[in-house]
Amino acid sequence: MEMDNSPTKLDYHDDMWNLQSTATLVSHLKGDNGRHVLILDRTIFYPQGGGQPADTGFIRIHGLDVKFLVHDVRSKDGIVLHYGFFEGFGEEFETMPEKGKEVSLFVDENRRKLNSRLHSAGHLLDICLPKIGLGHLEPGKAYHFSDGPWVEYKGVIPQNEMQNKQKELELEANALISMGGKVFVDILPYDEAATLCGGILPNYVSKESTPRIVRIGDNPGCPCGGTHVLDLSDITKIKVSQIRSRKGLTKIYYNIES
Repeated sequence: MEMDNSPTKLDYHDDMWNLQSTATLVSHLKGDNGRHVLILDRTIFYPQGGGQPADTGFIRIHGLDVKFLVHDVRSKDGIVLHYGFFEGFGEEFETMPEKGKEVSLFVDENRRKLNSRLHSAGHLLDICLPKIGLGHLEPGKAYHFSDGPWVEYKGVIPQNEMQNKQKELELEANALISMGGKVFVDILPYDEAATLCGGILPNYVSKESTPRIVRIGDNPGCPCGGTHVLDLSDITKIKVSQIRSRKGLTKIYYNIES
């Protein structure tokens, strides 16, 4: 399918808790699997990526008495694709909304809140590791889907220390949650971003870029494009369910409780 080449403005980067907004329709396409695709000039919907699942919700096209149910959101070459169906029509909806139509966006609040808490909890574990003597572990992958969140680190924990470290990590994380701490998000020049992240940024961050940096309280920041809680206390409580170390990697499995 052909797409407009203009990148989508990511409004959730500026305000992660604006769950209703307006935008302009750029394209209405039909995907290979029968789903409809809406492309907008801007969006508050988070597209799946960085180990975080996509937002869901719905979009109303002004002038048409139908609701577009957003089931999935993806990003391709800077363009955000909103996948879904028109309520009551499924694949049969054939009316092509005109380019330039104004639309209203509504993000599912409960899903955004859950994903933001899970995502922020992963960052919290990064902060806690040096505090319990695991500062040698280097952050790697993170997978924050609600049915199995985990974070992966380069480095291992000796088997005889694993159970104690699991308990210590959970206690440290929940102690920080109980104290609270504001979450700050800034898009900064490379050198300023590096300073906030302890003097260095990962190799995948271009030195010509202006990375988006997330900081929790007074702790060092990290580059991240996801959504987060407003305050550490919003995570409520974290449960570290398991730690596994093998082949030079450590996986920490966790979940959050209400």
